[in-house]
Amino acid sequence: MNKTLGFAACALLLATSHASFAASTVDLTVKGLIVPSACVPALDGGGTIDIGKISAKDLNQDTSTQVASNTLQMTVTCEGKTLIALNAIDNRAGSAIDTDGYGLGLINSNQKLGKYTLGLLNPQADSVAAQTIASTDGGLTWGQGSDWTPGLYMSVAAPSDLSVPIPVQIWNVELVVNTIIAAASTLDLTNEVQIDGLSTLEVKYL
Repeated sequence: MNKTLGFAACALLLATSHASFAASTVDLTVKGLIVPSACVPALDGGGTIDIGKISAKDLNQDTSTQVASNTLQMTVTCEGKTLIALNAIDNRAGSAIDTDGYGLGLINSNQKLGKYTLGLLNPQADSVAAQTIASTDGGLTWGQGSDWTPGLYMSVAAPSDLSVPIPVQIWNVELVVNTIIAAASTLDLTNEVQIDGLSTLEVKYL
């Protein structure tokens, strides 16, 4: 009787020990792809927009005010035809007045100064008219789009098929930047305020 109980207890201990070992390991997989060609983005004017000085009296009190609209030529040059997308990183994240724009900084650490929006127009892929497309899921699926809101991947497609990007060596496109200031009644404008928008435009290889 004692031997039987002892064996059962030993079997239970071994079963428990085996389960413990099984739960103590996990696999780590590292995957990726090295592409043969590199792509470099460039903006004319050094990528800087200076809208100058704006009088606080020229701002709307209860609604936002668009104070500037600028267009920069953007070129992405690759060593060979490459499937790519563009991603915009807002370096002033959390300071935009809504989710479809990029931040312009804060006043007194808590007042959102405004936003700027980005749009892509008149794209050309290797000197041929093309169409901008956008992806909300990191490049898995695509659809027509030209408004470059935060979180979107932007790419280029043939006008006949907007569901998939095309490989490109030289991608030329106009980058439209609209600068908008929040309602003046929500801001402390007793002193000069620096408009401080900054974003990083990066190439993503698909």
